Amino acid sequence: MIKEAYITRISKFLPHDPISNDELESVLGYVNDQPSKSRAIVLRNNGIKTRYYAVKDGVFTHNNVQLTCEAINKLVDQQEIQKVDLLACGTSSPDQMMPSHALMVHGELRHAPSFEVVSQAGNCCSSIHGLKYAFNSVRVGDAKKAVVTGSESFARKMQASNFVEEVQKLKELEENPYIAFEKDFLRWMLSDGSAAVLVEDHPNEEGLSLRIDSIDMCSYAQKYDTCMYMGGDKDENGNFKGYLEFSNQELIEKSIFSVKQDVKLLRPNIVAQGFEKLTEICERYAIGADDIDWFLPHMSSEFFRKPIQEALIKYNLPIPQERWFTNLTKVGNVGAASAFLMLEELLNKNMLKKGERILVAVPESSRFTYAFVLLTVV
Repeated sequence: MIKEAYITRISKFLPHDPISNDELESVLGYVNDQPSKSRAIVLRNNGIKTRYYAVKDGVFTHNNVQLTCEAINKLVDQQEIQKVDLLACGTSSPDQMMPSHALMVHGELRHAPSFEVVSQAGNCCSSIHGLKYAFNSVRVGDAKKAVVTGSESFARKMQASNFVEEVQKLKELEENPYIAFEKDFLRWMLSDGSAAVLVEDHPNEEGLSLRIDSIDMCSYAQKYDTCMYMGGDKDENGNFKGYLEFSNQELIEKSIFSVKQDVKLLRPNIVAQGFEKLTEICERYAIGADDIDWFLPHMSSEFFRKPIQEALIKYNLPIPQERWFTNLTKVGNVGAASAFLMLEELLNKNMLKKGERILVAVPESSRFTYAFVLLTVV
């Protein structure tokens, strides 16, 4: 018997006080002891006003595992975690390659019992992959209570010491904001934080829950080359090479472990491809723009708001802006945690009403993957 699955609780952990745009370089450092020539342009395009870093007075205070555990400990106490059947964790920025992120999180939860643990690798969609795993596990009865997390730890990777001097193409940046997603420019895009959701086979007896109606994902990796990457690089012919194919010296010289973006691929594909897929999903479930009360698009930058709106109109899903909700400008782009952070604010600030329907859209540029979640407030 297939059961229903519900998000009954959401927590978040955003380390320390919010960092304003004027404070960024004091936290991340100056490349070659010079202020960034591109920072102001990038910030103008991405619209982020404040974000969070796991850094306090120049000292790193949390790694990814610790950020994740903070959110979990706010979600379930030591008594309730004894009833958890499943832990699924998604992140773009694990602290290590082995063991998996979720196993390291479980290891840090000393008061937790033994239960199923799943790590979802990838980028922004990784937490939604974890949510779908929990969704299906609860539906078929493999789990009654599942914890799903999304987290990122980028401050260490964005430190000035990790970047080599690069030519700042200011004129090109002004004319083409997609340039803002190349290597050094990503320093002003990504931030730290975590969020956790509790998925159960019944709704809350008191207060609101979010019934998970559907989770649909689609990859277009067979059509497009690698777009956003870390731990590899592209050669002169555009072929992607993983870090094992580089010498130790090249790993440093080419900044192989910096986060990079191929903006030539990003520009024509990131919005259009995914929202074309959304049309098929809406047709399958017989829903239209009028059926969506809240539209939560994960945007790495406010720059994408207009292209997303144009794509929705093009594909006959013209959800008006007054039904959109994001908190990018306040919390920054927290990658795998971003979708959960939007839901957390809606649910915990009593912005929802029973019967409302929520559509969450998460585009991932690494190899063009898209996730769409449909929820009903109950």
